[in-house]
Amino acid sequence: MQFPLKKGLLFLLVLATVAPLGACHKEPVRLGFVGGITGKVADLGVAGRNGVMLAVEQKNAGGGVNGRPVELLIRDDGQNPDVARQAVAELIGRNLEIIIGPMTSNIAMAAVPLVNASETIMLSPTVTTTELVGKDDNFLRVISTTRDYAGKSARYQAETLGHRTVAAIYDLDNRSYTESWINDFRTTFESLGGRMVGAKGFRSGDDIVFSHAVKELLATRPDVVLIVCNVVDAAVVCQQVRRLNRSQPIAMAEWASTERFIELTGEAAEDVHVSQFLDRNDRSERYQNFCRAYRERFGQEAGFAGMAGYDAATVALEALARQRSGTSLKETILAVRTFPGVQQTITIDRFGDADRRTFVTMIRNGQYVTKE
Repeated sequence: MQFPLKKGLLFLLVLATVAPLGACHKEPVRLGFVGGITGKVADLGVAGRNGVMLAVEQKNAGGGVNGRPVELLIRDDGQNPDVARQAVAELIGRNLEIIIGPMTSNIAMAAVPLVNASETIMLSPTVTTTELVGKDDNFLRVISTTRDYAGKSARYQAETLGHRTVAAIYDLDNRSYTESWINDFRTTFESLGGRMVGAKGFRSGDDIVFSHAVKELLATRPDVVLIVCNVVDAAVVCQQVRRLNRSQPIAMAEWASTERFIELTGEAAEDVHVSQFLDRNDRSERYQNFCRAYRERFGQEAGFAGMAGYDAATVALEALARQRSGTSLKETILAVRTFPGVQQTITIDRFGDADRRTFVTMIRNGQYVTKE
């Protein structure tokens, strides 16, 4: 469910602060969320927001954080750096200790200087750029970097599928992510004897036409076409590739691997490979309970972004519960270090970078299937 920002925010705040009557008189614990919940690629931000909301609602239903209700302040960054900076500045002005988000790397690069100049920390569910690795700053995350996802994909393409040449197309509007992803893929792929024979960057927009770029990529006769962009553009590129060469192998970065990709792409999505941290074959009770709760609450599948939002909120809420007087929330998170995730333990190092296992998935019969 989506709402206009101003009207929807009040409703979301009411939903997020439901708590047992005994806790209502206590000052709430406030945390923020920033993500792209409107616009062309809102599926990522909406799923992340929903995951955070679910975690907050469950925490409040269980009594809140040490008996205090949790209040969630939600802001839309519109996938626009200027809007994001304004939203983050507003939340910092509310004296929040933690903001969950953003959901994309280019927005993180715009917002990190603001949180670094404040006492607020930012905990991202899905930002993977290597530009923020190994920095003692106020940016933390619950996800691995492009080095893990791109490296896993490159090894699978080279070692398992035997591909030796790749041609890539990528979105320049999120270049801190896409260029990081392309470079990490190339490094691993070339170390295994492969070669990148073409790379085309583009700027996403409503008037973008991919037919010419796709023809140029296919003219290099690559073993595999690599797509690194948002879900809407990835769907169109995939359809263009299949129209010109129905049997062309395709690999895709995890950014586009939401549930909406299959819906938008249709039959052209079949056999597309993607590396991601979500194991869709997981039959564990914890994962199944999460999926059921998410479906009941929002009427759709959580996907990787919904689970990442939930995991980030779990880390934030656990840290808030453990925080002691005189200790910052960042110090608390780095001291605790390991947190329970929906599918796997989240380990956060001294720089706030996380380590998570990565899986290769393949779309088969209209569903994501974990391969390894």
